[in-house]
Amino acid sequence: MEGKSFSCSESEQTAALYKFICTQCGKSFTKKGTLKSHMSVHTGEKPFICQQCGCSFAKKGTLKGHMSVHSKEKPYTCLQCGSSFTQKGSFNRHIRVHTGEKPYTCQLCEKSFTTELNFKYHVSSHAGEKPFICGDCVKSFRHKATLDKHMTSHSRVDSFVCHQCARSFKDQENLRNHVKTHTGENLLMCDHCGKISSNKTNLQVHMRVHTGEKPFGFPQCEKSFRFIGNLQTHLRVHNGEKPYVCLHCDKSYSYQRDLKRHLETHSGETLSGS
Repeated sequence: MEGKSFSCSESEQTAALYKFICTQCGKSFTKKGTLKSHMSVHTGEKPFICQQCGCSFAKKGTLKGHMSVHSKEKPYTCLQCGSSFTQKGSFNRHIRVHTGEKPYTCQLCEKSFTTELNFKYHVSSHAGEKPFICGDCVKSFRHKATLDKHMTSHSRVDSFVCHQCARSFKDQENLRNHVKTHTGENLLMCDHCGKISSNKTNLQVHMRVHTGEKPFGFPQCEKSFRFIGNLQTHLRVHNGEKPYVCLHCDKSYSYQRDLKRHLETHSGETLSGS
């Protein structure tokens, strides 16, 4: 009996396997159930809810992994160093420390990264987003490390010291403006509340408190803000950017406060093993 012959090529056979196609992004799947699960990425649906803390998840497997947070069980143990983890995702990320694997590659510059968190930080540098905002001066930065370095400018002992009050500054210009508060030279006063400003720019920024001026607007929703940092934070509502990522379960958030609230559910696990 002669062997059967097939007219379709190997690539056609492969294409036939991936017959379930997502109409939103074009991804294809071999099973209808996998496609259905994938659709939650676009719809935002999270039908699997933890009965202990109320956290919801798009996939049943993610919920199952999350439950170990409550049980304090750490079933995933690294055979190389003995570190153990509650989540398989955390375990997989840790293994890359030993293997050197970098599965996240930037399509714009081809740089590769070990973790999704570092990858997302890097991608934001191309987009121009600066999600890390200084609470003292409202300057914004692309990376937390850069913000941390900047914060030292507010707390460090600087070389330019005022001889009248011993206050120190990072440069001579800031010291010169400060000295005016002692001498009264060229000081600018707010007519509404009497606040003293050492230069015109600072006074103009302060005046927004009284005038209600919000010069940084966003046409898509017509909202406006007093400071550019607040506008940059608001933009995440529209672009879906979630730069704050939980290293335990990969959930991501637009705002740091939401990540901190979420981390309370992982109170029994430290980030050091990730």
